[in-house]
Amino acid sequence: MSQTAVNEVIAMPEPSNQKSSTADSALSGSGHRSPQPASGAENPVAPENLRPDVPSTEVFAVYGVEPEIQAYAMAKYSRSALSMKESLREISAQKAEKFLNTFYFQYGHRSIADLAHIALAVERLSILAAIELADEPRWDGQERSTRYQDFKKSGYYTPDFGADDEARKLYRETLDSLFAEYEGLSAHMTQHLISITPKPADMKPEAYERTLKARAFDITRYLLPLATNTSLGEIVNARTLEIQVAHLLSHTHKEVRVLGESLKKAATSAAYNVNAESLKKLVEEIRAVNPELGARAEQELLHEVRVAPTLVKYADPNSYEMETRRELRQAARELLKSESVAPSKAIVDLLDEEPLEVEIATTLLYEHCHHSYRQVRQALQVSGERYRREIIDLGLRHRGTHDEMLRAFRAGQQFRFDILMDTGGFRDMHRHRRCIQVMQGFTTQHGYEMLLDVEDAGMRSRYDAAMRRVQAAIEKLAARNAHEAEENSQYAIPLAYRKRALFKMDFAEAVYISELRTTPAGHVSYRNVAYAMYEAVARKYPALAKYFRVNDVTAPVDLLQR
Repeated sequence: MSQTAVNEVIAMPEPSNQKSSTADSALSGSGHRSPQPASGAENPVAPENLRPDVPSTEVFAVYGVEPEIQAYAMAKYSRSALSMKESLREISAQKAEKFLNTFYFQYGHRSIADLAHIALAVERLSILAAIELADEPRWDGQERSTRYQDFKKSGYYTPDFGADDEARKLYRETLDSLFAEYEGLSAHMTQHLISITPKPADMKPEAYERTLKARAFDITRYLLPLATNTSLGEIVNARTLEIQVAHLLSHTHKEVRVLGESLKKAATSAAYNVNAESLKKLVEEIRAVNPELGARAEQELLHEVRVAPTLVKYADPNSYEMETRRELRQAARELLKSESVAPSKAIVDLLDEEPLEVEIATTLLYEHCHHSYRQVRQALQVSGERYRREIIDLGLRHRGTHDEMLRAFRAGQQFRFDILMDTGGFRDMHRHRRCIQVMQGFTTQHGYEMLLDVEDAGMRSRYDAAMRRVQAAIEKLAARNAHEAEENSQYAIPLAYRKRALFKMDFAEAVYISELRTTPAGHVSYRNVAYAMYEAVARKYPALAKYFRVNDVTAPVDLLQR
């Protein structure tokens, strides 16, 4: 990770040395200061910042400041009359740490950490872990795309099977087989698409082949297991990172817990400086001319930078999250033990309006099972109001002084969709941050997607056989008498298998997702989901349907359009 350069727009006038407030308080209609001539002065010349043609507000970007020092400087606006430039000149790392220890940790001014933005690179983690890492509404980042990159050489994550060599052997054989099928199907689908898609005369051969390869990867990504190695970059503020790290440290999967430790270490240890080598050469050149000046240059240019040595150091596993998860899982098992997971009739279910207590209790249990929202709600209704309130109490019983409420309590949105879709398509839908998403776990219980393109290419029987083999292996791995056996088995689940997620949003977000995700260049999976969202809203609110600018997903698609 490079030394973070935080660019913030600062709207702050430079302090005036004049004691008189007359000129400072007189504003013209244009928003500029109206200079007042000094008493008895002839042809006064107004200072530049008081001239009517010069804005009094100064705006500048800040570059090359360590994130925590930047946060301290910005926080001082509320506690000091100093300008940003003055604050930065007088702050040292020691002062910043002392300030943050006092105001952030002792006085609880957590908003200070919102001002420290940190860039992190996370490489060679599984797709499963990447989904969990990105499951933060305030997260900004990008992950390797299964559309534009060939993942056959990425490798995969192998969980800790301990002394269970039989499980490890079965796991590796299963994943090696999936990657072999992925490679074979990618090559076959590329040739198939080339055979049915003539190259336009004005299109370069390399662009033509690259576009069809991307289409082929769209199809064959369904064979990639959740263990597939990927990489991502994220930019978050320190408060979000602290919450994210605590969540990861509390996770059910060992890889994700280790990832939380790695993020914490990256934020509190020396960061990667992209300019280090060139600066070292410069320092040596200065040292050769003047040793004393070279020593000063080394101190100034090559000192270690830790992006969040103070703000993230106390991020620990969250007992509220872990204890509540354990109790809600048990409650969901008991409530639904006689209820099999009902086959879904629709990929998108726009839920009915209901009392807030019903929504909260249902959502709390929904996350910890594989049943539809309606099934969970029906079971709760049968159990009665008293039991429903007991579930809500479970969701808050272990909440500490500084714990945010669980995501299930973010309730009351007008549009709530229970969506069942393949995990590959879900990864694309997961990027929408203006809605609340409550994920269920990974499973094979809902079956898998099979695109018509695979059947058209004559590969359906081979594809189905691969899915049956991997499902049998996953069931064997999950049944092992070993620690985290079920969690470890999930890494072998291909992206084709479906999972449930609850999406809650306002009308504007429902329109945005429906419009964006139905464009012809998109993947057929989420195009169908987005269009189903539009249709569900149109049925319930016919007068609002005309405001959606969606694309007809049944219309033929130009495979060369991206």
